[in-house]
Amino acid sequence: MDFNISEKGQDYLKRVKEFMREEIAPIEEQYHKELAAQDNRWVVMPIIKELKAKAKAQGLWNMFFPDEKHGCGLLNSDYALIAEETGRSFIAPEIFNCNAPDTGNMEVLIHYGSEEQQAEWLPRIMSGEVRSAFCMTEPAVASSDATNMEATAVVEGDEVVLNGRKWWSTGVGHPDCKVAIFMGVTDPDAQKHRRHSMVLVPLDSPGITVERMMPVFGAYDEPYGHGQVLFDNVRLPKSAIIAGPGRGFEIAQGRLGPGRVHHCMRAIGAAERTLELLVKRSMSREAFGRPLAKLGGNPDVIANARMNIEQARLLTLKCAWALDTKGIAGALQEVSMIKAVVPAMLQQIVDDAIQMHGGAGVSDDDFPLTALFGYARVLRLADGPDEVHRAMVARLELRKYKS
Repeated sequence: MDFNISEKGQDYLKRVKEFMREEIAPIEEQYHKELAAQDNRWVVMPIIKELKAKAKAQGLWNMFFPDEKHGCGLLNSDYALIAEETGRSFIAPEIFNCNAPDTGNMEVLIHYGSEEQQAEWLPRIMSGEVRSAFCMTEPAVASSDATNMEATAVVEGDEVVLNGRKWWSTGVGHPDCKVAIFMGVTDPDAQKHRRHSMVLVPLDSPGITVERMMPVFGAYDEPYGHGQVLFDNVRLPKSAIIAGPGRGFEIAQGRLGPGRVHHCMRAIGAAERTLELLVKRSMSREAFGRPLAKLGGNPDVIANARMNIEQARLLTLKCAWALDTKGIAGALQEVSMIKAVVPAMLQQIVDDAIQMHGGAGVSDDDFPLTALFGYARVLRLADGPDEVHRAMVARLELRKYKS
């Protein structure tokens, strides 16, 4: 196992760090204040367009995909450290066109999309002209078991008809979000994992209603957001089904491997940013005649945070290495492990940082800790709750001992 990234990966990482330091870090705080002051926050601020154009001009664009036709030709293990760097910022992933759910949706189109689907949507998403959403989770069922899904994608002649209500459809509030991938039941009598299909849906299709945007601890994450979307007798050509009927779970499995590495490495970047805030606060404030950094159990808090970040990073880099060398089938256990370990690690460090900041920690006016906490807590549910991933780890571990 070699954690040294390629020369190409080192070059991209160096340039991303420079861009983050020189272009994004100086403006991010002001960006959030200006967006919060808008009457309508569901807008793309001019500075975002400017920075996207700069990043694109420098070739820091679509770095997540490991071939040179669609991406930069970086390995998963190369891109992992780049994702960590972008995870230090809430806006950086979009600026580099490496943000979810667009990354996963682009991968679906590249690996499974028809020539027609690719020609219509892939250039527009990859260029940053439009954004996309992923509609899978449902309010009426326990979505931790995706086979519970009740929404339907029924084939009727030359059409596919979509019905159902989805929620937590990330990105659907963005003004540039124009297309979604919808997952629904096509054949309820088929084998359990062959019942579902994924369908590419233009969001201006008749019968689609964004019923509400959903807050996380009171915050809507404008201009991205998470929406509840009603699909009411939405009729599309049968050719809108991705890879053909019944292949929804197959596509989902392929989509989630690299995407979980991206999520987790960004979360590690967020943890590094949080620890930096925690340590600076602990060194700059005094109580009972001593710096907070040396008070009570705070040295343990700092030490545990550093150790937990390092362990989480090594596990995630191992997962990226396994994806590069063995593919998704050889990395299933690692993919589940990082998804259970990393968000919980981030949540604990953010909670400790909030405690270290005292009253300032629970207000988002001066520090980003409440937003980081919400981000960490959501990640423990997104793409499957912790319990589902631990169950997968246990199942794969037990399989090793079967005669």
